[in-house]
Amino acid sequence: MKTPKKDKTEADVSVNGDHDEKPWEEKIKYLCAIAQPLATKKLTKRLFKCVKKASKQKNQLKKGVREVSKFIKKKDAAGTRRFVIIAGNVSPLDVISHMPGLCEDNDIPYIYTPSKEDLGAACGSHRQTCMVMVNYNEEYADTFEESISGIKEIPKSY
Repeated sequence: MKTPKKDKTEADVSVNGDHDEKPWEEKIKYLCAIAQPLATKKLTKRLFKCVKKASKQKNQLKKGVREVSKFIKKKDAAGTRRFVIIAGNVSPLDVISHMPGLCEDNDIPYIYTPSKEDLGAACGSHRQTCMVMVNYNEEYADTFEESISGIKEIPKSY
């Protein structure tokens, strides 16, 4: 006996296209106080698309606070183009509070997204992640450029 198919509604579809997850408005409720600039829903989809493409390439995606901060501080990688995506619902806040300043000091664009679970899923992992750094590659140059321009369009909170 077959189970009846469930109708697809906008509330059932998340940013990644998965079913039975929280809608966008529900994810926004759990943001930390410093989660500015926050990506729009459309930009978040574009960023996750770029992360998915970068995860398929070798050494183009850095996951986690420790690994991202290590590669930001590296002096020999200063000329590479990259951007950082930070999850907005991280707790405790002290884990990521130093990263916006570190990104600004090194002229690396950064942006917040509402969910660390969705960020981890975009990386191709079942584990949630607080932060991702995407490096430029020819394989996904168009998506990378759209993401960078979208990040720069959003005004900073200061």
